[in-house]
Amino acid sequence: MKLSVVVTEAWRSLTASLSTTLASALTVLIGMFLVGLLIGLGTWANSWAHHAKSQLDVNVFLCTADKCGGHEVTEAQKAAIYTKLNNDPRVANVEFVSKEKGFAQMEKQYPDITRSVVANPLPDKFKIKPRRGEDVPGIAASLNPLPAGVEKVDYGKKTAKSILRVARVFEVLSILAIAILLGAATILIGNTIRLSIFARRREIEVMKLVGASNWFVRGPFMVEGLLTGLLGAAASIVLLFLGKELVLPATVGRLDAGRDVNAIAFEYTALILLMLGLLLGAAGSTITMRRFLRV
Repeated sequence: MKLSVVVTEAWRSLTASLSTTLASALTVLIGMFLVGLLIGLGTWANSWAHHAKSQLDVNVFLCTADKCGGHEVTEAQKAAIYTKLNNDPRVANVEFVSKEKGFAQMEKQYPDITRSVVANPLPDKFKIKPRRGEDVPGIAASLNPLPAGVEKVDYGKKTAKSILRVARVFEVLSILAIAILLGAATILIGNTIRLSIFARRREIEVMKLVGASNWFVRGPFMVEGLLTGLLGAAASIVLLFLGKELVLPATVGRLDAGRDVNAIAFEYTALILLMLGLLLGAAGSTITMRRFLRV
C-alpha cells in the first residue's frame, strides 16, 4: 500500500474530527511550549550553577608571627602543604598567593576599605581550585586536623552549601517537570487517536471484512499521531521564537550572570522539540492502537 494513500486517509481522519484534532494539537502546543521553555530556563540555570560552582575555592591561610602561638610558617612546611594539596585528585590547581599579592587584589576589589589601612593585615595563603564544586567541602575536610604551618582553612561553608543545594534543586526540578509534561502530552495524543478509532470503528470493521491489510488500517492512525505531534511542536517553536526575540531581551538579557552563563542554542531547542513531537505522536498512536485497535 502506497504511503500517499495512508497519508491521505490520515488527513481525512484529522479533518473529519477537526475540533478534536485542534484540541489535541493545542494541548501538544502548550506542552511542547512549556517543555521548550523548561529546556531554555533549565539549561540556563544549569549553566549558572556550573558558573557558580566554578567560583568556589578553598583558601588555606598560613601562620604568621602573631598567630599560631608566634610560630610563623617555614619554607619546609609550605612545601609539605603544597605537596599534600597537589597530590589530592580532587584538586585542579594550587596557587600560592603572597600577602602582598592578596592585598593588591583587595585594593582593586575594595578600594574604599583598603585606602585607610596602614599595614597589610593579610597572611600568605594557598588558593585551591577544585575539579568540581561539589569537592570543596571534602578538600577542606582533608585538612582537618590542620597541618603544621596552617592557621585556618576557609571555603565559605554557608555560601558553598547554598550554591550546591540550589544547583541540585534546579537540575532535579527541570528533569521532573519535563518528564511530567512529556507524559501528559503522550496521553493526550493517545486519547485523540482513541476517539478517532471509536469514531471510525464501523469503517474499520468493513475494511477488515473486505480484506484490508493491518498496515492499511493502522497506518493512518500512526500518521495522524505523527502529524498531531509535529503540528503542536512546530507551533510551539514559533511561539518560543517570538518570546526569544521580544520578551527575553527585556528580562534575562538584563541579568549580569557572567559571560559563560548561557542557555542551549535556540536551533537545538527547536530540533529537540520537533523530534519530541514526532516521538510523542508515535508513542501515543502505538500505545492506543495496542489497547483499542484489535486488528
